[in-house]
Amino acid sequence: MDQQTAKRLLVEGAFFILLDVPKGTEFGIDLKSWNTGEKFRGVKMIPPGIHYIFFNAVSDTGDMAPRIGFFKNFRKSEVFVKKWDKENECISSDEVPESEVVQLKENILLLDGFLGPYPFDILDKWKSLCSCITNTLVEKISPASGYVRAALELQSCSDADRPRGKRKSINENDEVLPKSPRLSQNTEHVFLPNLKAKEGTELRTTLFPDKNYPENSTPAEITKHSLDSSYVLEEMVTKYTISTEILGEMQICYICFLVGHSLEAFDHWKKIFNLFCSCQTGIKKHKHLYDIFISVIEIQIQEIPEEFIADIVTNSNFVYVKLRELFRAIKDSEVDGILKTKVQRFTHKLTSLYQWDFNHLDSEDEDEAPIIVET
Repeated sequence: MDQQTAKRLLVEGAFFILLDVPKGTEFGIDLKSWNTGEKFRGVKMIPPGIHYIFFNAVSDTGDMAPRIGFFKNFRKSEVFVKKWDKENECISSDEVPESEVVQLKENILLLDGFLGPYPFDILDKWKSLCSCITNTLVEKISPASGYVRAALELQSCSDADRPRGKRKSINENDEVLPKSPRLSQNTEHVFLPNLKAKEGTELRTTLFPDKNYPENSTPAEITKHSLDSSYVLEEMVTKYTISTEILGEMQICYICFLVGHSLEAFDHWKKIFNLFCSCQTGIKKHKHLYDIFISVIEIQIQEIPEEFIADIVTNSNFVYVKLRELFRAIKDSEVDGILKTKVQRFTHKLTSLYQWDFNHLDSEDEDEAPIIVET
């Protein structure tokens, strides 16, 4: 970029100063990462707004620890300072003394040669991935610890609480276990430790309703809501201040998965994605929400790892299967032509990129066809 633009961005952009980080540590912001050198002290010229900072501790032998990251809403010209925690091999959560921060601000130009510039070539793509994310939503969903971990810290039950098998009885009337017992899917969980995420480390995502149908529903109504998830969508939307925050949560989970390597986040992203693709009557009511959803998922699918968009021939790719279901519902819904035209353009793009076939949406695959049970 030209010198005048660089000077303006240096003044308006934020600074993330990271002190004492070991050489060779993998460090990244948004969609780019690097291995730090001896002179690395942070990043400059960060555009104001929400960004995702992440890192992997690297051992002397080159072994890399699981990724840790966090969201940060940078203000214009902000100087954000953190220190490396050598004992725990991560960025310390402790606040840096204000006197030290002030001193760094006053000498910020002296640090210029030690700060890497923000990678502006990814900025447009990053803004697209964050289009519905607000700082309030980030604070609500981020773990209480402040850090998103690729490997969750788990707590196990005590040894006293650990389930144990029965000893073989010698009495004729007592229960006798077979010599070579095999665990079934229904019993194996009894013998496994009760593991759960350490408090404060899990994402605080919005809970889905316990049931996908209203209380006191008839069997016919339960069947109806099982085929059409519009009731669940309606229940979820009411849990947000504005309806588009559900898409913001979807984007947060996607970033935590794509950049932060969190499978926990991917599971929740998939639940929201499945929800939007499983509605019929709700499409007309939330037409504006679906219009944004198409834009959101269009960007995300282009960035999703290749292994998640493979095996289309066998229909094992859930993204492709659920999008067929969504496109079929939109085609049959009573919405104006704008949304249908947007979907048509989207299907052509997916076909061009991945050779996905969205013809004959009216015909159902054998696996998707409903099973009729005579009573």
